Amino acid sequence: MDYRKDNWNRLDALLRQSEASGVRTLSPAELRELGLLYRQTAADLSTVRADRTSRTLEQYLNRLVGRAHNFVYSGKRISALTLWSFLAHGYPRLLRRLSGYIYLATAITLVTAILGALITLIRPDFGALYVGADMMDTINQHKMWTDTILSVKPAAASGIMTNNIMVCFLTFAGGITAGLFTLFELYNNGMMLGVIATLCAQHHMSLSLWSFIASHGALELPSIMLAGAAGLRLGAGILFPGLLRRRESIAVAGAEAVQLVAGTIPLLIIAGTLEAFLSPTHEPAALKFSVGAFLFIALMFWFTEGGRRTVVTE
Repeated sequence: MDYRKDNWNRLDALLRQSEASGVRTLSPAELRELGLLYRQTAADLSTVRADRTSRTLEQYLNRLVGRAHNFVYSGKRISALTLWSFLAHGYPRLLRRLSGYIYLATAITLVTAILGALITLIRPDFGALYVGADMMDTINQHKMWTDTILSVKPAAASGIMTNNIMVCFLTFAGGITAGLFTLFELYNNGMMLGVIATLCAQHHMSLSLWSFIASHGALELPSIMLAGAAGLRLGAGILFPGLLRRRESIAVAGAEAVQLVAGTIPLLIIAGTLEAFLSPTHEPAALKFSVGAFLFIALMFWFTEGGRRTVVTE
């Protein structure tokens, strides 16, 4: 590994400059060099750890990587511009990189929704027990339990946003249990959706249900999937550290998971507003489905195309 010493010395020099005068004193080229040298040195550290005769070198590289990590992943001052850049470019790229977790969270929800529907069809008493006596009584009267939202719209919007953000946060935070609580939350959400959809269909209320869900659900349901993906990513970082030490693996997974769930907040704010001011109203179902379709198509376009044509300037 002697041929790598020049890289380590250069990284050490950049770190000394940053520690003495601040990272802002580095030029754009030096900042890029710092990030590249950090990744190369981290890879060297992983290689050295496999050699039991290189403990002294391992300790040196571990300290070097630790110092560099503080600068490479140091917090940035948040401004409207940096927030816009993250949402428009960084977030879609993150989604595509973690798409496997998103597909898994979506699959779990869909499978459990189908399971809930099948069990309710086979055992009608299961559905009544699952949703509770009050909701079941409302469904038996062919009424939507959401009608009460109409009389308290402003307060309802605030409450809905808070509740949805809390659900997503708990789904994400469940990853700290090695993903078990995240799996439970995805199961519970999927099961509830399947049971309610089946009960409403049995009582000829499908149009009422889906027209209620359509507008806000186009953003709310994907947000829950994204929160689930964040929890699964965190759980994977705990269970499968790979070449990293478990602490480092958790740090990397946690950073990605936090970014993933943070991007759902603006979606949930919009969804909560729609759920209070449009979804429970008596506006035409066609309008609600149109709004939902537009939002879902826009969301998919953002996820798939965002950040692909960013021009990098010197």
